[in-house]
Amino acid sequence: MGSLSEAADVFDPQLLQQVVTELGQRVAPAGSPRERLALANLVAVDGSLLPALPRMAWALWVDDQHKAAKMHLHFEVFKGVPSAASVTAGNASETQQLRRMLTAGRLYVIDRGYAEYLLFQDILDAASSFVGRIRDNAVWELVEARTLTAEDEAAGLLSDRVVWLGCGKSGKAFKQPVRVLEVATGKADSAGRPEVLLLCTDRLDLAAELVALAYKYRWSVELFFRWYKCVVARRHLLFESANGVRLQVYLALIATLLISLYAGRQATKRTFELFCLYFAGWATEADLEAHLSKLKDESAKHSKRPADSS
Repeated sequence: MGSLSEAADVFDPQLLQQVVTELGQRVAPAGSPRERLALANLVAVDGSLLPALPRMAWALWVDDQHKAAKMHLHFEVFKGVPSAASVTAGNASETQQLRRMLTAGRLYVIDRGYAEYLLFQDILDAASSFVGRIRDNAVWELVEARTLTAEDEAAGLLSDRVVWLGCGKSGKAFKQPVRVLEVATGKADSAGRPEVLLLCTDRLDLAAELVALAYKYRWSVELFFRWYKCVVARRHLLFESANGVRLQVYLALIATLLISLYAGRQATKRTFELFCLYFAGWATEADLEAHLSKLKDESAKHSKRPADSS
């Protein structure tokens, strides 16, 4: 048997989880200095399904003919790399996985699928913060109505309130007031009406426009899922066991992180393809070095640009 086929029964994938976290910490952040400072340690969280074969009994999802694994990912927005991941059956709870992976000092940005008030409080109890979308029928008791600035209104903000969120049993989850903001996206909903998002956060210190911007950055994790499925993993699982799938996912994330560290910037499709060609013997070391040198030069030029005065 080849070492790859044996790996699922030999290696402990949990050790690779630690490597993903360690490499993610070594990547330098990029982006606007103002945004990086205000939204420090911004982490986008989401899960994505990895289609599996019907005979993969552990990969429970819809029914016996529709199986899937699920990758739960924490994505460092300003570094452009994953910082933590786990792999479960497709029907596993995303909120429970987030609870298990919480760390201190993060600003988690999450979508409406994580809109669980007790989870919000769990994030705060873990010494982190959150920006998340809540459901349109949310109720609250007003504490303070905040004045919007011209910058806030230009960013689509319609209102900014400090509230006690929830009522009855749901409201008991919170130990402190939170902020609820209404943001117009500039798009229409399914009924043709202007789309308005309700965002919730504990960060009372942030400008309202930055709260909206933080939620907009949540899309970065979706772009990474596209990169992972279309470029790194090629939409194909190499293993059928849960242990093997975890190995494949963590190794793909490690490869992405190593390329980012070596190139000095977020990996591109061309960079990944060139590494593959090099290891297959179709590209020379000089070809690879020339490409990476170009990326490093571009990254250096970008870092020397004057800071954004806005």
